[in-house]
Amino acid sequence: MPMNWLQAITTLDCPSVLVTVARAEGSCPRAAGAKMLVTAGAQFDTVGGGHLELQACAIARDMLRLPAGTPVAQRRLQRLALGPGLGQCCGGVVHLAFERIGSNATWLILADRLQQGQDSWRLLALDDGAAVAPAALLDQDAVPLHGAAPEFQPALDASPSNRIQCDAAGRRWLVDACLAPRPHLLLFGAGHVGAALVRALAELPCRVTWIDARDQQFPALVPANVRIEATDTPEALIAAAAPDSCFLVMTHEHALDQHLSEQILHRIERRDDVQWFGLIGSATKRAQFTHRLQQRGIAPATLARMVCPIGLPGIKGKQPAVIAASVAAQLLQVWDAWEHSPTVGANLFARIKASHAL
Repeated sequence: MPMNWLQAITTLDCPSVLVTVARAEGSCPRAAGAKMLVTAGAQFDTVGGGHLELQACAIARDMLRLPAGTPVAQRRLQRLALGPGLGQCCGGVVHLAFERIGSNATWLILADRLQQGQDSWRLLALDDGAAVAPAALLDQDAVPLHGAAPEFQPALDASPSNRIQCDAAGRRWLVDACLAPRPHLLLFGAGHVGAALVRALAELPCRVTWIDARDQQFPALVPANVRIEATDTPEALIAAAAPDSCFLVMTHEHALDQHLSEQILHRIERRDDVQWFGLIGSATKRAQFTHRLQQRGIAPATLARMVCPIGLPGIKGKQPAVIAASVAAQLLQVWDAWEHSPTVGANLFARIKASHAL
């Protein structure tokens, strides 16, 4: 399974340099905050590809060839003009921060916080002798999570296109927002389709809580954005889920599917804070569940929020990987719409429902 930059930092035991897009001006292939880890013989993730990435890897490997204790081997900030300097058609200007990686204690804390949906900020001195000082990891209140308090107090609401700030002495700092993905999917069922969907979502900007009572069904290794919950009381996770979570039910039993669907629909009626609810199955299964759940008091308007069948219309394949690709694309539609407009996100339920009725 491919590793992202953070997995590589916390897994590999070799010298490496982290490259971060610190500032993006004009048309650029990646936004500020994009990262890539470079070792002597490999790279993980991307800062945009093409000549830009080739130059970034060359600079990082030059740093790795220098003695580790020298400042120039520790931190650099490089301005790269994509058009005149690199011959790329984007035409913007990218400022890349290069950082030699040391102890992984901070990275383990960061990985755990991101997996738990918690935001963090990294504060890294870029100029003068302070550049060899360890980076600070801060919470949303600028309180240090590891190590000593930094001498510079940054603004944590800086422009998303610029992560460089200056202190009173004019020294530059990288204020790197490491924000947890907002989309969160609670996936009920560790069967073939559930496993395929977890693989499909592995490198997407989301978090997945994967739920099943059968502990032996889960693979030994799961992607970094996945947390396993082996439990006999999955309905408790429905009640405890954060607002705007998504729910997808695909267990090994129709009775359990119905029970979980009822609990999710009750939450929609009580709180109306469910971003999306999908249920695997055919139009026949939907009709059966609709009839049964109406008898149990679920209102028709609430039942309309249940997306079943799932996946993009027009994709008919029933192989687990095909279903997973279709559902992953559907979820990306939901998450993108929700991110840009809650009203559009809510209306998407109706559009998906209507498309399946065609």
